[in-house]
Amino acid sequence: MSGFTCHILTQDQALLVYPLVREAMPSLGLKAWLSFAKQLTNPRRSAQEGIMVVQRQPRPLPCGLFLYHREQDLVHGPILVAEHFVAVDVLDPEPVLRALLNALDSLAARLECTAIRTMVLGQSSFVESGLHAAGHRPQGTTLWKPLEHAGRTGTLNR
Repeated sequence: MSGFTCHILTQDQALLVYPLVREAMPSLGLKAWLSFAKQLTNPRRSAQEGIMVVQRQPRPLPCGLFLYHREQDLVHGPILVAEHFVAVDVLDPEPVLRALLNALDSLAARLECTAIRTMVLGQSSFVESGLHAAGHRPQGTTLWKPLEHAGRTGTLNR
């Protein structure tokens, strides 16, 4: 089996991962993604936020990613928050997800975080079961309420 490499996405690679991002967010427009990714991939902020990408060697295209940011938790101190996981492979996405989870743990250690909060948005039971197998457990419930008055200013669908 081929090995994997993981790295933090650079600004010039944002277009390359757009097909993966569409797997997690099918209605996301290219212009909105590029604008969002530009902010998230600022090299001066990589210790605070970014996009982790996994690539199966020797294939040139990414096959998985997650978005992350570091925040200060009232109880736990510095934590790593990760969301929008995507793991794609025609034959078996499980090794891709394992590579992402290993990268997640390494990133949390490198950023000196005391815990990792993972957000599985939507209906991704594959990602949820992989996270559970890696030791992630429910800590509470996240609820979502879209606001009518927010209009389209709070959305990336353009």
